[in-house]
Amino acid sequence: MIPTFDDWVRIGLAAAVAFIVAYVTTPPVKRFAEHVGAIDVPKDGRRVHDHPIPRMGGLAIFMGFVLSVLLFVNMSMPVLGLLLGAVIIAVLGAVDDIVSLKPLVKLAGQILAAVVAIRCGLVFDTISNPNLFSQTTFIQVGWLSVPLTLLWIVGCTNAVNLIDGLDGLAVGVSAISSLTMLVVSLYVADPLVSILLAALVGACLGFMPFNLNPAQIFMGDVGSQTLGFILSGVSIMGLFKFHAIITFIVPVLALAVPLTDTTFAFVRRIAHGQSPFHADRGHLHHRLLAAGMSQKQAVAVIYGVSALFGLLAVLLTGDGPHIRVICLVLALAVSFTVWLFVFRHNPKLHVPRPVEDEEAEQLAREREAAEAGAREKNRE
Repeated sequence: MIPTFDDWVRIGLAAAVAFIVAYVTTPPVKRFAEHVGAIDVPKDGRRVHDHPIPRMGGLAIFMGFVLSVLLFVNMSMPVLGLLLGAVIIAVLGAVDDIVSLKPLVKLAGQILAAVVAIRCGLVFDTISNPNLFSQTTFIQVGWLSVPLTLLWIVGCTNAVNLIDGLDGLAVGVSAISSLTMLVVSLYVADPLVSILLAALVGACLGFMPFNLNPAQIFMGDVGSQTLGFILSGVSIMGLFKFHAIITFIVPVLALAVPLTDTTFAFVRRIAHGQSPFHADRGHLHHRLLAAGMSQKQAVAVIYGVSALFGLLAVLLTGDGPHIRVICLVLALAVSFTVWLFVFRHNPKLHVPRPVEDEEAEQLAREREAAEAGAREKNRE
Protein backbone atom coordinates (compact mmCIF):
# COMPACT_ATOMS: atom_id res chain seq x y z
CA MET A 1 0.00 0.00 0.00
CA ILE A 2 1.46 3.34 -1.09
CA PRO A 3 1.16 6.14 1.53
CA THR A 4 -1.74 8.41 0.68
CA PHE A 5 -1.66 12.20 0.61
CA ASP A 6 -3.30 12.22 4.06
CA ASP A 7 -0.56 9.92 5.34
CA TRP A 8 2.13 12.29 4.09
CA VAL A 9 0.38 15.23 5.75
CA ARG A 10 0.17 13.40 9.08
CA ILE A 11 3.81 12.35 8.85
CA GLY A 12 4.90 15.93 8.18
CA LEU A 13 2.69 17.38 10.91
CA ALA A 14 3.89 14.77 13.42
CA ALA A 15 7.50 15.75 12.79
CA ALA A 16 6.72 19.49 12.91
CA VAL A 17 4.72 19.34 16.15
CA ALA A 18 7.33 17.20 17.89
CA PHE A 19 10.07 19.59 16.75
CA ILE A 20 8.25 22.69 17.97
CA VAL A 21 7.28 21.18 21.33
CA ALA A 22 10.81 19.91 22.02
CA TYR A 23 12.37 23.21 20.96
CA VAL A 24 9.98 25.39 22.98
CA THR A 25 10.03 23.27 26.15
CA THR A 26 13.80 22.79 26.41
CA PRO A 27 14.52 26.19 28.08
CA PRO A 28 11.89 25.69 30.84
CA VAL A 29 13.09 22.10 31.29
CA LYS A 30 16.61 23.51 31.79
CA ARG A 31 15.34 25.86 34.51
CA PHE A 32 13.45 22.98 36.13
CA ALA A 33 16.59 20.82 36.12
CA GLU A 34 18.56 23.59 37.81
CA HIS A 35 15.79 23.99 40.40
CA VAL A 36 15.69 20.29 41.37
CA GLY A 37 19.47 19.87 41.30
CA ALA A 38 19.72 17.70 38.18
CA ILE A 39 23.20 18.97 37.39
CA ASP A 40 26.04 17.03 35.78
CA VAL A 41 29.20 17.92 37.71
CA PRO A 42 32.50 16.86 36.06
CA LYS A 43 33.82 14.88 39.03
CA ASP A 44 35.73 12.14 37.20
CA GLY A 45 37.92 11.66 34.17
CA ARG A 46 35.16 10.14 31.99
CA ARG A 47 33.41 13.46 31.56
CA VAL A 48 34.76 15.84 28.95
CA HIS A 49 33.01 19.03 30.06
CA ASP A 50 34.78 21.28 32.57
CA HIS A 51 31.84 22.97 34.33
CA PRO A 52 28.46 21.91 35.77
CA ILE A 53 25.71 21.57 33.12
CA PRO A 54 22.00 20.84 33.74
CA ARG A 55 20.72 17.49 32.55
CA MET A 56 17.19 16.07 32.21
CA GLY A 57 16.77 17.76 28.81
CA GLY A 58 15.31 14.52 27.51
CA LEU A 59 12.02 15.55 29.10
CA ALA A 60 11.57 17.95 26.19
CA ILE A 61 12.17 15.12 23.69
CA PHE A 62 9.73 12.91 25.57
CA MET A 63 7.01 15.59 25.67
CA GLY A 64 7.43 16.41 21.99
CA PHE A 65 7.20 12.75 20.98
CA VAL A 66 4.24 11.86 23.21
CA LEU A 67 2.16 14.91 22.28
CA SER A 68 2.74 14.31 18.58
CA VAL A 69 1.78 10.63 18.90
CA LEU A 70 -1.41 11.47 20.80
CA LEU A 71 -2.40 13.94 18.08
CA PHE A 72 -1.61 11.96 14.95
CA VAL A 73 -1.46 8.22 15.74
CA ASN A 74 -4.53 6.01 15.97
CA MET A 75 -4.25 4.33 19.37
CA SER A 76 -3.83 0.55 19.50
CA MET A 77 -2.55 -1.87 22.13
CA PRO A 78 1.05 -1.94 20.78
CA VAL A 79 1.13 1.87 20.61
CA LEU A 80 -0.31 2.06 24.13
CA GLY A 81 2.35 -0.39 25.31
CA LEU A 82 5.06 1.75 23.71
CA LEU A 83 3.77 4.89 25.43
CA LEU A 84 3.29 3.24 28.83
CA GLY A 85 6.77 1.73 28.70
CA ALA A 86 8.22 5.09 27.64
CA VAL A 87 6.52 6.76 30.62
CA ILE A 88 8.11 4.23 32.99
CA ILE A 89 11.53 4.76 31.42
CA ALA A 90 11.16 8.55 31.47
CA VAL A 91 10.17 8.62 35.16
CA LEU A 92 13.01 6.25 36.00
CA GLY A 93 15.48 8.37 34.05
CA ALA A 94 14.27 11.63 35.61
CA VAL A 95 14.75 10.22 39.11
CA ASP A 96 18.19 8.92 38.15
CA ASP A 97 19.18 12.35 36.83
CA ILE A 98 18.43 13.79 40.27
CA VAL A 99 19.59 11.13 42.76
CA SER A 100 21.74 8.69 40.66
CA LEU A 101 20.08 5.29 40.98
CA LYS A 102 22.06 2.07 41.24
CA PRO A 103 22.55 0.12 37.98
CA LEU A 104 20.44 -2.84 39.16
CA VAL A 105 17.55 -0.51 40.02
CA LYS A 106 17.70 1.01 36.54
CA LEU A 107 17.88 -2.45 34.97
CA ALA A 108 14.80 -3.56 36.95
CA GLY A 109 12.91 -0.49 35.71
CA GLN A 110 13.94 -1.19 32.12
CA ILE A 111 12.74 -4.79 32.40
CA LEU A 112 9.44 -3.61 33.88
CA ALA A 113 8.91 -1.19 30.98
CA ALA A 114 9.78 -3.93 28.48
CA VAL A 115 7.37 -6.38 30.13
CA VAL A 116 4.56 -3.79 29.99
CA ALA A 117 5.22 -3.26 26.28
CA ILE A 118 5.35 -7.00 25.62
CA ARG A 119 2.09 -7.57 27.50
CA CYS A 120 0.48 -5.00 25.19
CA GLY A 121 1.53 -7.01 22.15
CA LEU A 122 4.84 -5.33 21.30
CA VAL A 123 6.68 -8.56 20.50
CA PHE A 124 8.23 -10.18 17.44
CA ASP A 125 7.90 -13.88 16.66
CA THR A 126 9.99 -14.11 13.48
CA ILE A 127 13.42 -12.99 12.34
CA SER A 128 15.01 -12.99 8.91
CA ASN A 129 17.03 -15.99 7.92
CA PRO A 130 20.74 -15.05 8.21
CA ASN A 131 21.42 -17.37 5.25
CA LEU A 132 20.90 -14.91 2.41
CA PHE A 133 20.85 -17.64 -0.23
CA SER A 134 18.24 -19.82 1.49
CA GLN A 135 14.76 -20.21 0.06
CA THR A 136 13.40 -19.67 3.59
CA THR A 137 13.17 -15.92 4.07
CA PHE A 138 12.31 -15.90 7.78
CA ILE A 139 12.51 -18.11 10.87
CA GLN A 140 9.87 -18.60 13.54
CA VAL A 141 11.43 -18.16 17.00
CA GLY A 142 8.53 -19.75 18.91
CA TRP A 143 8.85 -19.63 22.70
CA LEU A 144 11.99 -17.49 22.38
CA SER A 145 9.92 -14.55 21.15
CA VAL A 146 9.36 -13.04 24.61
CA PRO A 147 12.94 -13.38 25.96
CA LEU A 148 14.41 -12.17 22.64
CA THR A 149 12.07 -9.18 22.59
CA LEU A 150 12.97 -8.40 26.20
CA LEU A 151 16.67 -8.63 25.39
CA TRP A 152 16.27 -6.39 22.32
CA ILE A 153 14.38 -3.68 24.20
CA VAL A 154 16.68 -3.63 27.23
CA GLY A 155 19.77 -3.85 25.03
CA CYS A 156 18.76 -0.89 22.85
CA THR A 157 17.74 1.14 25.89
CA ASN A 158 21.19 0.72 27.41
CA ALA A 159 22.99 1.11 24.09
CA VAL A 160 21.78 4.67 23.50
CA ASN A 161 22.34 5.47 27.18
CA LEU A 162 25.97 4.35 27.07
CA ILE A 163 26.97 6.42 24.03
CA ASP A 164 25.66 9.62 25.61
CA GLY A 165 29.14 10.92 26.39
CA LEU A 166 29.71 13.91 24.09
CA ASP A 167 27.67 17.01 23.27
CA GLY A 168 25.01 16.11 20.71
CA LEU A 169 26.21 12.53 20.23
CA ALA A 170 23.32 10.40 21.47
CA VAL A 171 20.57 12.66 20.15
CA GLY A 172 22.26 12.92 16.74
CA VAL A 173 22.82 9.18 16.40
CA SER A 174 19.22 8.57 17.50
CA ALA A 175 17.97 11.06 14.90
CA ILE A 176 19.99 9.31 12.18
CA SER A 177 18.72 5.89 13.29
CA SER A 178 15.13 7.15 13.40
CA LEU A 179 15.47 8.72 9.95
CA THR A 180 16.91 5.49 8.56
CA MET A 181 13.99 3.44 9.83
CA LEU A 182 11.58 6.15 8.67
CA VAL A 183 12.86 5.81 5.09
CA VAL A 184 12.52 2.02 5.28
CA SER A 185 9.01 2.26 6.73
CA LEU A 186 8.01 4.55 3.85
CA TYR A 187 9.48 2.03 1.41
CA VAL A 188 7.40 -0.81 2.87
CA ALA A 189 4.40 1.54 3.24
CA ASP A 190 3.63 1.40 6.95
CA PRO A 191 2.02 4.77 7.82
CA LEU A 192 1.69 4.01 11.55
CA VAL A 193 5.38 3.33 12.03
CA SER A 194 6.28 6.22 9.73
CA ILE A 195 4.34 8.68 11.90
CA LEU A 196 5.94 7.35 15.08
CA LEU A 197 9.43 7.66 13.60
CA ALA A 198 8.69 11.11 12.14
CA ALA A 199 7.64 12.28 15.61
CA LEU A 200 10.86 10.89 17.08
CA VAL A 201 13.02 12.55 14.41
CA GLY A 202 11.25 15.87 15.00
CA ALA A 203 11.67 15.66 18.77
CA CYS A 204 15.40 14.90 18.44
CA LEU A 205 15.98 17.76 16.00
CA GLY A 206 14.07 20.17 18.25
CA PHE A 207 16.40 19.40 21.16
CA MET A 208 19.66 19.33 19.19
CA PRO A 209 20.31 23.12 19.03
CA PHE A 210 20.59 23.16 22.84
CA ASN A 211 22.72 20.01 23.03
CA LEU A 212 25.33 20.54 20.33
CA ASN A 213 28.82 21.58 21.44
CA PRO A 214 29.06 23.65 23.56
CA ALA A 215 25.98 22.12 25.17
CA GLN A 216 23.60 24.26 27.18
CA ILE A 217 21.85 21.20 28.60
CA PHE A 218 22.33 17.42 28.54
CA MET A 219 19.51 15.01 27.75
CA GLY A 220 20.36 12.90 30.80
CA ASP A 221 19.13 9.36 31.39
CA VAL A 222 15.55 10.52 30.92
CA GLY A 223 16.49 11.28 27.32
CA SER A 224 18.98 8.58 26.35
CA GLN A 225 17.08 5.67 27.89
CA THR A 226 13.76 6.89 26.52
CA LEU A 227 15.21 7.24 23.02
CA GLY A 228 16.67 3.73 23.16
CA PHE A 229 13.38 2.28 24.40
CA ILE A 230 11.27 4.02 21.75
CA LEU A 231 13.66 3.06 18.94
CA SER A 232 13.61 -0.59 19.99
CA GLY A 233 9.83 -0.62 20.35
CA VAL A 234 9.12 1.03 17.00
CA SER A 235 11.53 -1.33 15.23
CA ILE A 236 9.57 -4.28 16.61
CA MET A 237 6.25 -2.71 15.70
CA GLY A 238 7.26 -2.10 12.10
CA LEU A 239 10.48 -3.41 10.62
CA PHE A 240 10.45 -6.82 12.27
CA LYS A 241 7.03 -7.53 10.78
CA PHE A 242 8.03 -7.43 7.13
CA HIS A 243 9.36 -10.75 5.93
CA ALA A 244 10.13 -9.60 2.40
CA ILE A 245 13.18 -7.66 3.58
CA ILE A 246 16.00 -8.44 5.99
CA THR A 247 13.89 -7.26 8.88
CA PHE A 248 16.29 -8.13 11.67
CA ILE A 249 19.41 -6.68 10.09
CA VAL A 250 17.80 -3.36 9.10
CA PRO A 251 17.19 -2.10 12.67
CA VAL A 252 20.51 -3.57 13.78
CA LEU A 253 22.32 -1.55 11.12
CA ALA A 254 20.27 1.54 11.94
CA LEU A 255 21.43 1.22 15.56
CA ALA A 256 24.84 -0.24 14.70
CA VAL A 257 27.01 2.36 16.47
CA PRO A 258 25.34 2.25 19.92
CA LEU A 259 24.81 -1.52 19.78
CA THR A 260 28.42 -2.20 18.77
CA ASP A 261 29.83 0.18 21.37
CA THR A 262 27.69 -1.39 24.10
CA THR A 263 28.65 -4.92 23.10
CA PHE A 264 32.35 -4.06 23.18
CA ALA A 265 31.91 -2.28 26.52
CA PHE A 266 30.21 -5.26 28.15
CA VAL A 267 32.76 -7.75 26.79
CA ARG A 268 35.65 -5.47 27.81
CA ARG A 269 34.41 -5.04 31.36
CA ILE A 270 33.56 -8.70 31.93
CA ALA A 271 36.97 -9.72 30.52
CA HIS A 272 38.63 -7.52 33.18
CA GLY A 273 36.54 -8.94 36.01
CA GLN A 274 34.28 -5.89 36.27
CA SER A 275 30.53 -5.49 36.31
CA PRO A 276 29.17 -4.91 32.78
CA PHE A 277 27.63 -1.71 34.19
CA HIS A 278 30.98 -0.46 35.53
CA ALA A 279 31.72 2.93 33.98
CA ASP A 280 35.03 3.34 32.14
CA ARG A 281 36.80 5.39 29.48
CA GLY A 282 36.86 2.76 26.78
CA HIS A 283 33.89 3.90 24.69
CA LEU A 284 34.33 4.79 21.04
CA HIS A 285 34.02 8.52 21.67
CA HIS A 286 36.66 8.37 24.42
CA ARG A 287 39.03 6.62 22.04
CA LEU A 288 38.47 9.16 19.28
CA LEU A 289 39.25 11.96 21.74
CA ALA A 290 42.38 10.12 22.82
CA ALA A 291 43.39 9.93 19.15
CA GLY A 292 43.59 13.72 19.16
CA MET A 293 40.16 14.65 17.87
CA SER A 294 38.11 17.49 19.29
CA GLN A 295 34.57 16.88 20.56
CA LYS A 296 33.07 18.22 17.35
CA GLN A 297 35.36 16.08 15.19
CA ALA A 298 34.64 12.90 17.17
CA VAL A 299 30.89 13.52 16.99
CA ALA A 300 31.12 14.22 13.26
CA VAL A 301 32.98 10.93 12.68
CA ILE A 302 30.38 8.94 14.60
CA TYR A 303 27.58 10.75 12.77
CA GLY A 304 29.23 9.79 9.49
CA VAL A 305 29.59 6.13 10.46
CA SER A 306 25.96 6.05 11.67
CA ALA A 307 24.77 7.62 8.42
CA LEU A 308 26.75 5.10 6.38
CA PHE A 309 25.24 2.18 8.28
CA GLY A 310 21.84 3.81 7.81
CA LEU A 311 22.40 4.01 4.06
CA LEU A 312 23.36 0.33 3.99
CA ALA A 313 20.20 -0.50 5.94
CA VAL A 314 18.11 1.35 3.36
CA LEU A 315 19.89 -0.43 0.48
CA LEU A 316 19.15 -3.78 2.13
CA THR A 317 15.46 -3.23 1.47
CA GLY A 318 16.18 -3.68 -2.22
CA ASP A 319 15.67 -6.92 -4.06
CA GLY A 320 18.35 -9.46 -4.82
CA PRO A 321 20.84 -11.38 -2.64
CA HIS A 322 23.84 -9.78 -4.36
CA ILE A 323 22.92 -6.30 -3.11
CA ARG A 324 22.43 -7.69 0.36
CA VAL A 325 25.80 -9.44 0.37
CA ILE A 326 27.54 -6.27 -0.82
CA CYS A 327 25.83 -4.23 1.91
CA LEU A 328 26.79 -6.69 4.62
CA VAL A 329 30.40 -6.83 3.42
CA LEU A 330 30.57 -3.04 3.40
CA ALA A 331 29.09 -2.90 6.89
CA LEU A 332 31.67 -5.37 8.19
CA ALA A 333 34.47 -3.49 6.42
CA VAL A 334 33.42 -0.17 7.93
CA SER A 335 33.15 -1.71 11.40
CA PHE A 336 36.58 -3.33 11.10
CA THR A 337 38.20 -0.14 9.80
CA VAL A 338 36.78 2.06 12.55
CA TRP A 339 37.71 -0.27 15.36
CA LEU A 340 41.15 -0.99 13.90
CA PHE A 341 41.85 2.76 13.75
CA VAL A 342 40.58 3.25 17.29
CA PHE A 343 42.54 0.43 18.90
CA ARG A 344 45.70 1.07 16.88
CA HIS A 345 45.81 4.73 17.89
CA ASN A 346 44.75 4.15 21.49
CA PRO A 347 46.82 1.26 22.87
CA LYS A 348 46.56 2.54 26.42
CA LEU A 349 42.79 2.29 26.34
CA HIS A 350 42.67 -1.48 25.92
CA VAL A 351 42.50 -1.79 29.70
CA PRO A 352 39.95 0.72 30.96
CA ARG A 353 40.88 2.70 34.00
CA PRO A 354 38.49 2.19 36.94
CA VAL A 355 36.45 5.25 37.77
CA GLU A 356 37.12 4.71 41.47
CA ASP A 357 40.85 5.32 40.87
CA GLU A 358 40.11 8.58 39.08
CA GLU A 359 37.80 9.73 41.88
CA ALA A 360 40.41 8.83 44.49
CA GLU A 361 43.04 10.82 42.59
CA GLN A 362 40.66 13.76 42.31
CA LEU A 363 40.02 13.70 46.06
CA ALA A 364 43.76 13.46 46.72
CA ARG A 365 44.42 16.48 44.50
CA GLU A 366 41.70 18.46 46.26
CA ARG A 367 43.14 17.46 49.65
CA GLU A 368 46.63 18.50 48.61
CA ALA A 369 45.32 21.84 47.36
CA ALA A 370 43.49 22.43 50.64
CA GLU A 371 46.58 21.55 52.67
CA ALA A 372 48.74 23.82 50.52
CA GLY A 373 46.26 26.65 51.04
CA ALA A 374 46.29 26.08 54.80
CA ARG A 375 50.12 26.12 54.90
CA GLU A 376 50.18 29.34 52.87
CA LYS A 377 47.67 30.91 55.25
CA ASN A 378 49.75 29.88 58.30
CA ARG A 379 52.87 31.44 56.78
CA GLU A 380 50.99 34.70 56.31
